[in-house]
Amino acid sequence: MKFTMHPSADQQPRVHTNRRDWQNLKSMMPFLWEFRGRALFALSCLVFAKAANVGVPIYLKKIVDVLDQQPEQMLVLPVALLVVYGALKLSSSLFNELRDVIFAKVRYRAMRRLSTQVLKHLHKLSLRFHLERRTGGISRDLERGTRSVSTILNYMAFSILPILVEFGLVAFVLLKDYDSIFAIAVFGSVAIYMTFTFAITEWRMDFRYTMNKLDSQANGQAVDSLMNYETVKYFGNEKMEIERFDNTLSEWEYWAVKSQSSMSMLNFGQGAIIALGVTLVMFLAVDGVVQGTMSLGDLVLVNAFLLQLFIPLGFLGIVYRQIKYSLADMDLVFKLLEREPEIVDQDGAVALDINEGHIVFENVDFGYQPERQILKQLSFEVGAGEKVAIVGHSGAGKSTISRLLYRFYDIQGGKISIDGQDIASVAQDSLREAVSIVPQDTVLFNESIYYNLQYGSPQASRDEIIEAARLAHILDFIEGLPDGWDSIVGERGLKLSGGEKQRVAIARAILKKPKILVFDEATSSLDSKTEKAIQETLQEIAQDHTTLVIAHRLSTVVDADRILVMDQGQLIEQGTHDKLVASRGMYANMWELQQQETDESPDDGELEPQPVG
Repeated sequence: MKFTMHPSADQQPRVHTNRRDWQNLKSMMPFLWEFRGRALFALSCLVFAKAANVGVPIYLKKIVDVLDQQPEQMLVLPVALLVVYGALKLSSSLFNELRDVIFAKVRYRAMRRLSTQVLKHLHKLSLRFHLERRTGGISRDLERGTRSVSTILNYMAFSILPILVEFGLVAFVLLKDYDSIFAIAVFGSVAIYMTFTFAITEWRMDFRYTMNKLDSQANGQAVDSLMNYETVKYFGNEKMEIERFDNTLSEWEYWAVKSQSSMSMLNFGQGAIIALGVTLVMFLAVDGVVQGTMSLGDLVLVNAFLLQLFIPLGFLGIVYRQIKYSLADMDLVFKLLEREPEIVDQDGAVALDINEGHIVFENVDFGYQPERQILKQLSFEVGAGEKVAIVGHSGAGKSTISRLLYRFYDIQGGKISIDGQDIASVAQDSLREAVSIVPQDTVLFNESIYYNLQYGSPQASRDEIIEAARLAHILDFIEGLPDGWDSIVGERGLKLSGGEKQRVAIARAILKKPKILVFDEATSSLDSKTEKAIQETLQEIAQDHTTLVIAHRLSTVVDADRILVMDQGQLIEQGTHDKLVASRGMYANMWELQQQETDESPDDGELEPQPVG
């Protein structure tokens, strides 16, 4: 096992963040525009709350001055002043809470809208992106990114704007009623504090970016490890998985400690600036009282203003850091939203007009990477209502054909058409609505069997779903489960055997009622008895449908109208089963080998299911 040594701070390369904070803040605006009225009302409540808050020290000064200079009136005026003082405190609290209530819907609706938009965008991205992504890392980035929107809105509405409004009101009072030296001392301290805070926080941001990167990496490793639980157990690699995860967390720990240590240094510096500023202003105020230019109430007022300013200002560093961290988290999400889908509809793309289901592949060239060609000048036709099988050795490009038919990828050359319409020129949704597939590797949602069956046609009635299950020979199995239709199938359907999952996939295909059916190794996980029953079902549902069968087991395609034999991305033979066997070519050799295997192993087994119920 190779362990990673912690680099020193000067050796560690800086993370290139390419942050676009203002652009990201601007990108948030559409999510706020829906409730702009609420946002303005909440802002008004904020102004009223701060006006009341600034009024509190003013009336406190009046109370002190009355008590200090006119004790004979203390039974009358202080009572009135105290009532106003209490009303201002109450008003400040009332408007603050009203602001929170009004703004809550703005915050959470923005989170909802962004989360929905990101998920919608992820579904638009190409199959290539989803095959290359790390699910754990994406989910963690999405979680942090959407949470960051709420964080920024929360701090902007409840921290930054309140401080700015209060600063403005305090500045007005200080400049209006007192010597300008007080305003200079107060806001000079604030300026030094903010400059120090922003500079140090910017320096610390690389630490946070590195932590985020390692956190997503560790989470991705953990999710991958758990999703491949059985593989880990098969090879006894639990120790390796834990060490790999711990190595990443070890790097994360290093940068987390560095981040925390630098934050302590920042906090001390902020505290020192606040202490010096408060001391300076209090010296000026006390000197004013001694000189007789200020009353005792003025001293109380200035002191109260200092407390009101510097207490929230003490949190400004934390707020700024959290906003910067949130902007860093948000950047990941907005960069994801800016990622262009690889497969897009052409301008003016129309819905596929399908009547017969006639498929044509014409000189198709395709490769997942430019340097690795999969299909080479591939041409064939599947006539309307015809059943055509595609066979060949592993890696011949058989399953790639189904992916191209769904337009999960765009071809590099040639043309694929259905009923004379180039599939690259029609709307993707209409294309995929016309085609239904039973894949070799059926993946189910971690929901009930009923939900997974209904997924083929969400509008289908319960009777239609039951009939589809009966045709797929899975109805008796479902009704025999302890929870019946409500049985949860587990993540990716792991509580079902391979054959049971394929029968669910067949039922979904039946339920969709498409014009074109694709069977990609549709019976590869079935035992011989069930396979025979399913083959009869497939023949029944394939009537009046154009059917493309991708198969490895040749016994399943002997009844096909035509069989296409592929090798290394090219079509080398085609014809009926009897014709191909008689030609003594590649198909005949494959048939002979599989017949020998069948004789040696007459009973195909089916994977045992996990407990369901």
